[in-house]
Amino acid sequence: MDFPSGGWGRDAEVLPARPVPGAGPGAVNPFLSLLHSISSGLTDTELSAMKFLCRDKIRKRKLETVQSGRELFSILMEQQEISSGSLEFLRKLLQHIDRDDLVAQLVQFEEEEPHAPDAQPDAHEKGLLKAAIAVICDNVGKEWKKLMRELGMPEVKLDRIEAAHRFNLYEQLVQALLEWQKWKGKDAKVADLIKALRGCSLNLVADMVEEKISQLNTGAR
Repeated sequence: MDFPSGGWGRDAEVLPARPVPGAGPGAVNPFLSLLHSISSGLTDTELSAMKFLCRDKIRKRKLETVQSGRELFSILMEQQEISSGSLEFLRKLLQHIDRDDLVAQLVQFEEEEPHAPDAQPDAHEKGLLKAAIAVICDNVGKEWKKLMRELGMPEVKLDRIEAAHRFNLYEQLVQALLEWQKWKGKDAKVADLIKALRGCSLNLVADMVEEKISQLNTGAR
């Protein structure tokens, strides 16, 4: 039986499965399952087009060795161009090759929560997050979507929040940060908020968050 180069051929190296929070030890990572499905649906022509669009991301010599969607996605993951929380580049690739059906799969994946409902930060970190979010909401305005993108929030979630709280900038940011905390689960960290703020050149707000956290940590001793 022959396999198309865009699929996951018989001799293809299988991406390692990772444990899913809240699932059994043998559970398959939903993100890898998504990439498997997309790779299997690509034609040779579509794969070639995606490779062309990745020329500014991947060295030419390395691109020439890519024979499947799986191999392309593996390289993009290694270079941190795509991840379960950052699918915007993959979305653009699929839009460029007019595969709205595969884009729909991305949207469905982004709508699903990657963490178990009870996977939350510990009480101390939760308190720090609450304080950090309060500072951010008081000091970040129209650049809130840029900040949330830096945090890796899916665009579909941001659009939904914006539509639900139209004309209320403050509430949009509050809900976006709460959604980010819920989305990240126990992996939500104040350090990530500070890093994202600096990534958006919101250094003054980042300094204010650090000062607030320092005060809380000092008071907790």
